Amino acid sequence: MSDNKKQLQLRSQAWFGGDDKDSFIHRSWMKNQGYPGDAFDGRPVIGICNTWSELTPCNGHFRDLAEMVKRGVLEAGGFPVEFPVMSLGETNLRPTAMLFRNLASMDVEESIRANPIDGVVLLTGCDKTTPALLMGAASVDLPTIVLSGGPMLNGNYRGKPIGSGTDVWKFSEDVRAGRMTSSEFKQAESCMSRSAGHCMTMGTASTMASMVEALGVTLPGNAAIPAVDARRKLQAQLTGRRIVDMVREDLKLSQILTREAFENAIMVNGAIGGSTNAVIHLLAIAGRIGVDMRLADWDRLGRDIPCLLNLMPSGQYLMEDFYYAGGLPVIIRDLLGKLHGEALTVTGASMAVNVAEAENFNPDVITPLTQPFKDEGGIAVLHGNLAPRGAVIKPSAASPELMQHRGRAVVFNSIEHYKKRVDDPALDIDASCVMVLQNCGPQGYPGMAEVGNMGLPKKLLEQGVRDMVRISDARMSGTAYGTVVLHVAPEAAVGGPLALVRDGDMIELDVAGRRLHLDVDEAELARRRAEWSAPPPAMKGGYQSMYIKHVTQADEGADLDFLVGCRGSAVPRESH
Repeated sequence: MSDNKKQLQLRSQAWFGGDDKDSFIHRSWMKNQGYPGDAFDGRPVIGICNTWSELTPCNGHFRDLAEMVKRGVLEAGGFPVEFPVMSLGETNLRPTAMLFRNLASMDVEESIRANPIDGVVLLTGCDKTTPALLMGAASVDLPTIVLSGGPMLNGNYRGKPIGSGTDVWKFSEDVRAGRMTSSEFKQAESCMSRSAGHCMTMGTASTMASMVEALGVTLPGNAAIPAVDARRKLQAQLTGRRIVDMVREDLKLSQILTREAFENAIMVNGAIGGSTNAVIHLLAIAGRIGVDMRLADWDRLGRDIPCLLNLMPSGQYLMEDFYYAGGLPVIIRDLLGKLHGEALTVTGASMAVNVAEAENFNPDVITPLTQPFKDEGGIAVLHGNLAPRGAVIKPSAASPELMQHRGRAVVFNSIEHYKKRVDDPALDIDASCVMVLQNCGPQGYPGMAEVGNMGLPKKLLEQGVRDMVRISDARMSGTAYGTVVLHVAPEAAVGGPLALVRDGDMIELDVAGRRLHLDVDEAELARRRAEWSAPPPAMKGGYQSMYIKHVTQADEGADLDFLVGCRGSAVPRESH
């Protein structure tokens, strides 16, 4: 097929390619920005979906990255157009950025479909921007490529490396235990976040940057290049070039986001000690593109994958070190015997071809498959009468001695109840107890906030206790650590068994046996269930009301039920 015939099929030409009144309007108004007439001659129009915001510090450098993407698009003969969508900053948004992930995905989906765009570059960084943009784009299914913003430089406090998030939790507990002063705590702020970029630990931002690379929707090496490294700008320019060719090749997102790609991502997540948040996000992305992916897949595919990456919170190093060691291509290359190496990627080549020349320059950071950093790196999926539809735990970040445990429940019915009660000297709790947090799931919070890694009671911290079993329907930051059971489904706010737990109940956790059991007989549970009533919603009306009515449970990705699926890229009706 000739280039001219191919160009006539470009989606953008439905706006710019005619001689009628409507085409006049579309071209004329675009020209008020100084574009020449030949910008509309049938060259691919590339949308650059930008989540830049000064309220999203992780993405604060995206204006510069967008300019580099534009340079690449122009070099390849495309027409770049940048557009904004809702930016989700994990560090500032309340009650939780997760509440707005689905809202941002709607913004992305409709912005892409409604505009004269042939292909799209997604600029992602902070935790929820990556899944939100990919979910929205998946529901349209145009040629699409992701460019992550990159991690910050390593933190450094008093001559020692510190990691964003991970050391926040540690320092906070040290202050409460009296081992760190308030002044020292404040001094660490500037030492932790000292350059542009997202968390430099294997938090959710770094995990999702790794997930999109493992899915094949980024250029190789995307995940680990530091935000301020010149090679991040080079990656942006090459991404701009590549999306133009993808449009010409008609290489759509659905050709890349296959069942095999998601299975690859699950296994890679295990090898990097990735965030539990990846579970919910990949389930939601799969639902948008039409891949039948289940919570059980995470355990089936990930339980035998060792953790190869010695990186916080599971290990000691940080993302800058990961990049210098060779980055994610090394992990993928080492796993090729387990992965679907033939899976297609945005390069037009297979995953195996992309990583064929990857080299490991530091085996202390990226350990070999024959001598892994930790034997178990995947996400363990638990079931039992406390979590009929499942719950998850991250073994690589948990305490081995607590992976099989039986203890007495200490229950908090909300995050406010927890904060009010946890440091009460009269609280009846010891290190063997199981801390239980209710009503913090998708509907209950709402938005399923990262509060599952509850801080331990001050009196136990002062005794030297550093970990306890904690169970909730909430999430936790990917930077966090501990023996924390999360995403209990169904959640307490919809009447799941978690809502029926009372102080003093015995709970059994058996990670090896994949079991989470509440030791209360069915007659007593039935009595409690009859007395249970749903908590009132935090807000009436507005987006939160719609969210609560339509959000699915954690085991289904916590998407809105009416957003699941791909609605395609058909050109909408004319506007005049």
